[in-house]
Amino acid sequence: MEYSPPPLFKQGPSALARLIFFVLVALALLISDARFNTLEIVRGVLGAGLYPLQRAALVPRDIFMGAADLAVTSATLRGENAKLRTRNLQLSQQANEAAQLGAENTHLRNLLQLSQKMTTQSIPAEIQYDTRDPFTQKVVIGRGSQQGIKGGSPVVNEDGVIGQVTRVFPMQSEVTLLTDKDQAVPVQIVRTGLRSVIYGTPKGDALDLRFVPISADVLAGDELVTSGLDGVYPPGLPVAKVVRVDKQADTAFARVICQPIAPVRGARDLLVLHYESNVPPRPADEPDPAAAAKEAKKKNAKAPEKGKPGEKDAKSAQAASTPAAAAAAVKPASSVKPAGKAATEKKPAAEKSAKPQAAQGAQQ
Repeated sequence: MEYSPPPLFKQGPSALARLIFFVLVALALLISDARFNTLEIVRGVLGAGLYPLQRAALVPRDIFMGAADLAVTSATLRGENAKLRTRNLQLSQQANEAAQLGAENTHLRNLLQLSQKMTTQSIPAEIQYDTRDPFTQKVVIGRGSQQGIKGGSPVVNEDGVIGQVTRVFPMQSEVTLLTDKDQAVPVQIVRTGLRSVIYGTPKGDALDLRFVPISADVLAGDELVTSGLDGVYPPGLPVAKVVRVDKQADTAFARVICQPIAPVRGARDLLVLHYESNVPPRPADEPDPAAAAKEAKKKNAKAPEKGKPGEKDAKSAQAASTPAAAAAAVKPASSVKPAGKAATEKKPAAEKSAKPQAAQGAQQ
């Protein structure tokens, strides 16, 4: 008995016929597309329509790969960042050390050139620390009497005057800076040659040029150097520059504010000078010629009033011309007792005029 589906479920051509048909259609499409590119537009339309579906399908893969790359990249970046920070710190320290060494090298070269140019003997020194007193401008250097430092020696650097040695210890010395309120330096204006004295200020940030007449030619920007009149500082060392000049009509002196040329507080290495003035000191027993002449003149004026004019004038003139009499006339007041002084005032004028003759006879 032959079996066949009912007419309602009849499916058309057989499966073999459909397979042959679709194989022929596929071959025709392949040949036409290869020869004439007939399916190019179709492929473009299908690719554009299927692209969102492709991206949606690749989202889980992209998320997984991105998380893995992020973890690896973050760890790598953290390690590289730590290495770069360490390297940057090392380079910064090396750069700071190189800059400090370069500045110190330049400073020492300038000091060496200064010591070679100066004719006076100099001793290099380094500042160790500041003193504890906040109201003074003083520092302590690492040189003392064992190294030949003497009290009163000027202290300079390559720019100019820094201060003066005020106290000397065996291995250290105390230097009073130029800006201290008790420090004074005789100076001279380079442009005009005007001499004066410059002092420190209580604040320690400027200098005060005192005893300058209001009519003096002083301008802002004038340079001040040491005059050398005190015998302590060599002449010609730079000291300061004039910053401001205040002249008031009710005062006899102008107020001149100056700034030190050398970095007084910023100096590190210094030179201590051993300057000796060429002017010989006056002996202790040698009288002052001006005082001797003045005393002899007073005695010559008193003698003619009490004695004979002719005789006493001749004796006074002869006594004044004798060096021994001039020396005797200027004896210190401390060597004369009060009682003797009163007795001398009561002696007659003849005995006073006879003293120079006795001194002259003893000298002869």
